[in-house]
Amino acid sequence: MGKGTPMNDFWKSYDITALEYGVNYQCYPLYGRIHLTELALSLIFILSAALWYRHSGPKQRRRILVGVTVLLLLDEAALLLGMALTGQWNWSYLPLHLCSIHVFVCLYNTLFDQNWCKEELYALCIPGAALALLCPSWLDVPSWWTLINLHSVSIHALLVLYPVLLVVGGYRPSPRRVPQVLAFLFGTALPIYFLNKSLYTNFYFLNNPTANVITCAFTRFLGEPYYILGFLPAIAAALAVMYLPWAAKNFTENRRKH
Repeated sequence: MGKGTPMNDFWKSYDITALEYGVNYQCYPLYGRIHLTELALSLIFILSAALWYRHSGPKQRRRILVGVTVLLLLDEAALLLGMALTGQWNWSYLPLHLCSIHVFVCLYNTLFDQNWCKEELYALCIPGAALALLCPSWLDVPSWWTLINLHSVSIHALLVLYPVLLVVGGYRPSPRRVPQVLAFLFGTALPIYFLNKSLYTNFYFLNNPTANVITCAFTRFLGEPYYILGFLPAIAAALAVMYLPWAAKNFTENRRKH
């Protein structure tokens, strides 16, 4: 941006938006027309890609998975470059939120085809990214037509899609791998918590409850000093939703065998 040239709203960060529009500004309401349109388009995209993947052969499936991985990396890079080139980058744009970390888990799985990656993405990435779409925390930007909003919607839709493709392609999640999932989650959350304190960031929403609808709800029930405890029943509920159907299926199949 040239000196003295007003910045186009498309590029504006959270900080500039708060200064210009006020700290409580939101560009559109939850479940209003724009939000519902974004959700509908995301769902159509995910279902269409999943159907395409299901009816494709092995080589085409591989190309689709690589393509989704490339889109995830380009999407993440677009935000980082956009903030850097407009002079708005700060530590909060490091790709260290759980969903951003899952981008690199997707990359690792695409390269090395690891079951622990698939389990992690199924158990945490699907519910986490879906919840982010349902209760977005990025609405404090000038409008829906901004880099931050477009990036946030598209990357979370892609993060739901990637593990959906794995399951559609034949991967079967196992409740026995839940300890691995929890080890990854808590093993990454601990250093992130202390990194937040040194960088004054809020990755994983561990150090400030006001930035997210869900953590605000935890705060109302538990109080601000203890809102982090709300993650424990939320994680348990998410894992139950993701694994109970598979546990029930395994139970039914075992009964038929006997």
